[in-house]
Amino acid sequence: MKKGLGILGALLLTASLTGCGATDAKEDNKKIVVAASPTPHGEVVKHAAEAMKKKGYDVEVKIVNDYKVPNKLLDEGDVDANLFQHIPYLNAEKKTHGYKIEEVGKVFTTPMGVYSKKYKNLDEIPDGAEIFVSSNPAEEGRFLSFFVNEGVIKLKDGVKIEDAKFTDIVENKKNLKFNNKQSAEFLPKTYKNGEGAAVIMNSNYAIDNGIIPHKDAIALEDKSSPFANILAVQEGHKDDQKFQDLIEVLQSDDMKEYINKEFGKDVVPYEK
Repeated sequence: MKKGLGILGALLLTASLTGCGATDAKEDNKKIVVAASPTPHGEVVKHAAEAMKKKGYDVEVKIVNDYKVPNKLLDEGDVDANLFQHIPYLNAEKKTHGYKIEEVGKVFTTPMGVYSKKYKNLDEIPDGAEIFVSSNPAEEGRFLSFFVNEGVIKLKDGVKIEDAKFTDIVENKKNLKFNNKQSAEFLPKTYKNGEGAAVIMNSNYAIDNGIIPHKDAIALEDKSSPFANILAVQEGHKDDQKFQDLIEVLQSDDMKEYINKEFGKDVVPYEK
């Protein structure tokens, strides 16, 4: 009899542990931690979190300022997803660090702009001028695009602008010099201090520092930019239901209305 009770107790304990495991797994499947840059990325995810509540999800935003950190957090499983980067940057990170990360979908573009305290348009920038840009190698083509479009710089034949590097320049009519010794977060200060002829920076860094891109930039990317920010997750998980539900919310008409209302022309929602 005692032996029978012992077996019954073991079975009940096993069933109890199995039940707890199933509950924990279910709760974990409804929790999404997203690493995001402060503005507008963090605000967009927070707005999405409200809509996700109605779907039964708990979305938590982990704000990260250093763009070297979010992919590391995601790759190591410290967060479930991130929103801060575009495809060229992700590809560069995967090549350098071997990260196993993939895109779920595009969300919006934070237009890059050229800012200057000395000149009112790109034509006025003189020969030999110093242009301050970030140390991010994945965006070298993005920096160059402004001057390629103006016919000031020419690249090697066959090089796509999103893949271009400074080493791909074959013609530089004004002998422009690109200073890429600083991280992106320091560029607003560089601009405010009036350093160099111009500073090229992303709208999110501008907005964070009280700079209004569509008013203050002397040149600004339009919606045709190939540098849309993406929701990214670990490889093999982009089709997970929770991430498909999240990208649906992030690309919804409600989200587009929110972005347009909060950020106007300075953030461009992704159009399918």
